[in-house]
Amino acid sequence: MTINLKNLLNPNIKTSKMGDFQELKGIGGLSISAVSADLYKNGRDDLSLFYFKDGAKYAALYTKSKIVSKSIDWNLKVKNKSIKALLVNTKNANTFTGRQGFQGLKELSKSLSKCLTLKLAQEPQGVRDIVDTNEIIFASTGVIGDVFPTEKIRERIPYLVQNLKDIQNKYVWFKAASSILTTDTRPKLAFEECEIGSKKIKISAIAKGSGMIAPKLSYNHATMLAFIFTDANIPSVVLKGLLSRNINTTFNAITVDGDTSTNDAVMIFATGKIKNSKIYNILDPKLKKFEKALHNVMLNLSKQIVIDGEGAKKFVTINVSKARSMQGAKKIAFSVANSPLVKTAVAGEDPNYGRIIMAIGKSKEDIAPNNLTIRFGKFTVVENGKQIDNYNEEIIRNYMRWNAIEINIELNMGKSNFTAYTCDFTKDYIDINTDYRN
Repeated sequence: MTINLKNLLNPNIKTSKMGDFQELKGIGGLSISAVSADLYKNGRDDLSLFYFKDGAKYAALYTKSKIVSKSIDWNLKVKNKSIKALLVNTKNANTFTGRQGFQGLKELSKSLSKCLTLKLAQEPQGVRDIVDTNEIIFASTGVIGDVFPTEKIRERIPYLVQNLKDIQNKYVWFKAASSILTTDTRPKLAFEECEIGSKKIKISAIAKGSGMIAPKLSYNHATMLAFIFTDANIPSVVLKGLLSRNINTTFNAITVDGDTSTNDAVMIFATGKIKNSKIYNILDPKLKKFEKALHNVMLNLSKQIVIDGEGAKKFVTINVSKARSMQGAKKIAFSVANSPLVKTAVAGEDPNYGRIIMAIGKSKEDIAPNNLTIRFGKFTVVENGKQIDNYNEEIIRNYMRWNAIEINIELNMGKSNFTAYTCDFTKDYIDINTDYRN
């Protein structure tokens, strides 16, 4: 992959000495462990635990798919607004597993509850507390329909708990981010600092996703998973509102192949270790800087997922502007972004703008063709509904050789805009997906 993350992600974010990977900082109240349950039969880390000793407020948005993972079913039954642990497994989606998959989570929650409670009792201060099964949530990613490997995971829970570490080291984050991957070629991490009042707040986050990416995440309800952690003191209802308000222009603005997973989830956890001023609602002006930082983290991770799209060689930004409505702009942007003809033209570095016109038309949005302007980057190819007089295809072809390109579509019908992010389709995409279960 030749795409340079530094040119595409938030320019305000500092990258670490690990190249394009960010150096995440510790979040007070959070410990992490990642180990192998040998689900891949090659010894790689495939099981991770995120533990909040004193609990964490949390909120989550899940896929709108009508078939969902048993992990999501479990989480929706957890009514606590504060949780103690998140257990994530890869290799198995725990989807279409029926009663066995849900019962497996029940058994794992009991085992994890017992081990974490014992850990608390063994601490020097002798904390007498119980981690309840209703304070544990799950996330899964991998193959749909395979029997959920309850026993293999349960056997590793004591070791997982034993290896919990406070996050003061960037390599612990890197290890955790690596443990949740499936067809991904790289871990995805993002970090921001901001202020709530006079208190400095940290936001650290990891994600995975490479294929089966076209998230449709609802306020009410190869997979896209994102886990965001902050030391801020923010109520669950406000966290949910912040996720919902920022999802449309981040995770819901990306697509790799147009397929929505059964397991897509974005979760945010607030440990409350920083005693910032009390937040009463989502409109509290003290949240302004925090929300901006949160959006930066979410957009950063979203772009990293697209950059790592299965077989991707090019990152594509599609800007639709001057539309009658944001919904209309979004519909056109995704019609172009999900078009196999457009995506293969990008892969072949073919400036065939006719495919873009086709994709605009098939969106079924009402447009005025004579008002249409299309640009590849800054290069205009269509203006006032027709090819420009001095059109030079070789200039556009040279632009298409870049590893990050923009397709700019002006409808000239209103004031609404939307930006979608996608990647090209290459032969590698076919190879990866035909070999996925091997």
